[in-house]
Amino acid sequence: MLRLSLAAPTGTPGRLRPVPSAGALQPVRAHLLLGPGCSLPPGRYAYDPRTHRAHPRGPAPADVPPGALVVLTVDASRTAAHYGHRAWPLLLLDMGHAAVALALAGPPAVDIRVSLDADGTLLSAAAGLPGVPDWQLVWPGTEPELPFAAVWLMPSGGPVDAEGPLGAWAALPRAGAPASHPGADTTPPRELAAARHLLHHIAGAPELPGGTWHPAPRQVPVTDDVLEARRSAPPEDLNHPPGKDLLARILATARTVRPAGPAWTAAVGGAAPALCAPDPGSRGLAVRASGDARPTLAGWAAHQPWIGTAGAVLLAHGCPEDAPPAAVRSSHLIAGYAVGAAQAHATALGMRSRPIGSWQQADLGAALGDTPGRDWIVHGLALGGPRPPASTPEPASPP
Repeated sequence: MLRLSLAAPTGTPGRLRPVPSAGALQPVRAHLLLGPGCSLPPGRYAYDPRTHRAHPRGPAPADVPPGALVVLTVDASRTAAHYGHRAWPLLLLDMGHAAVALALAGPPAVDIRVSLDADGTLLSAAAGLPGVPDWQLVWPGTEPELPFAAVWLMPSGGPVDAEGPLGAWAALPRAGAPASHPGADTTPPRELAAARHLLHHIAGAPELPGGTWHPAPRQVPVTDDVLEARRSAPPEDLNHPPGKDLLARILATARTVRPAGPAWTAAVGGAAPALCAPDPGSRGLAVRASGDARPTLAGWAAHQPWIGTAGAVLLAHGCPEDAPPAAVRSSHLIAGYAVGAAQAHATALGMRSRPIGSWQQADLGAALGDTPGRDWIVHGLALGGPRPPASTPEPASPP
């Protein structure tokens, strides 16, 4: 499961992995909380994706049920250094991609549930980590990790605890500290400190600390081979427009994998460019607006000109500017989760794709004549249709 989702391929420098990440920086960390029935003895482990190894960090609770819990955290430092004030939404999108990568890689014989809204303090305690405000006091010289999601694997058909598994792990003492890194930030730069503060603020969910746990089924065509082949395509491979049927299927995957998330629209190129949305009366597409939106999207997405020639661009949008912290968190995490599922489904259908995470002033609602500040683009996925089959040259006429 970890090899198909988070592991760095053997013989690579560790950046190019199956799960997409902004700038290939891979800030997501995985903490494994294992009960009986797993391929490792029960206990807490830290997963190292570069070596594909799990390092013990402490025992399991005495009465822990069978199965595994994976708590996902982010290390904000490299993403903040690279993207500055744009780092925090990219970190949330990366977290959503990592969560769905784990869920899609899960074996068929287990039930898989995902929580994207559990309280950050409870997630930290379950993983045996200090809270972010106290991290440097408890573990000086190490990099704080901010938790946002958890993936729960349990034997198929077994009882499901409505309160989830986090409480039993959180009751344990804190686990051992990771290795100290000389020169790690103790007085972080302003932008890194701001990103950590904001992310810590929106990670809190005291009204429902255990979170909600949603089933995570794998789409039928997504096999292990598909997960190994999934990659972000180079821009020049995305110019061929996908057919309407393929586009409708990918849009449906993004919209239904977590229905409570953002809205979805597709900017389509080709002979009749338009903005399309799922047609509620059919399995097809309905035109929201005619015309080519892709050049505008290219400007909104950090001026990446290749987006203007992509075959189609899926857009996750919503999250008004006055959204409460829980809505900001959920809209970004679910957008990353849904785009990750859509990318895997597109790979299974022979399509090429590339996530688009950097959006600035991308007010889709205002561009369509609605009230400004209510309908911002959160995430995107550029899609290119399958390459047309190479034409077979006609045989030469006999002399």
